[in-house]
Order: sequence, then C-alpha cells, then structure tokens
Amino acid sequence: MSQYDDQVKRIKQVFDTKEIPSVTARTLRIYFAFLKKNLVCPCLLTGIESMGFFSWEERFSFGYGSEEEHQQLRRERGSFNDHYELSTFDAHVGVWDILANVYRIPHRKKFTIPLSELQAVDKESLNYQLLNDYTVWFVNWH
Repeated sequence: MSQYDDQVKRIKQVFDTKEIPSVTARTLRIYFAFLKKNLVCPCLLTGIESMGFFSWEERFSFGYGSEEEHQQLRRERGSFNDHYELSTFDAHVGVWDILANVYRIPHRKKFTIPLSELQAVDKESLNYQLLNDYTVWFVNWH
C-alpha cells in the first residue's frame, strides 16, 4: 500500500465510512471529536505556509517590505515560522474549520488559528500524522 492509500484508509476510519465525506459542519464535528480523543497534548505546532491566517506575511516571503517592518508586525501577529503550544486540545468547531487556541512560544501570546493551517513540529510524532491527515482531508474534500 502507498503512503497515500494508507492516509486515505486512516481518514475513512475517522468517519467509519467506505468513502471520505466532504467537509461540512457535521463532518467537522466528527473530526473534532476524533482529534480531541487522539491528539496528545501538549503539542508543539508551527504554521504550514504563508497563506490563510498567515497571509499577511506572504509579501515578506517574496522579498517585499523590510525585515524591520516584518519583525514589528510579528510582535502582534502570528507567523507561520513561529512555534505555538497547544497545551490542551482547547479548540472549537468554527464555521469552516476547527479553531485551535494556542500560545506562541516563548511570549505566551494567545492566538486562535485554524487547525488546517498548523502542523506538529515533530514530524516523527503521531500528532504530525493526525494533523497532516486532517489538513489533507480539509483541503481536498472541501
């Protein structure tokens, strides 16, 4: 079995279905319950890319704007390069995504970030696989 086939199988198991369902309010609640039961906390997270919640940062990724301006904005805004702690699975199902309450390390500034935009820092952990599976489902079945 390929890695993709394994991932599809794991996502189907979340829903206990033969086909992967689309992202809806109901299926988000099911995935939320699954993650709440299986995600190990505390969990160290980081952003996936400079889009969505982190889109303010995209122009800096392409060389527009000064490093000084970027650092000044990072004081108040979360960066996809920052590390965040998910102490407990403090999250809720929003309209379009699961929203996680996280704290930026080391400053302990609180952010609410869509879970589909975060990944575990430890790529060898079960948390990385769980969050990656969620993001793949969220992006491809939306």
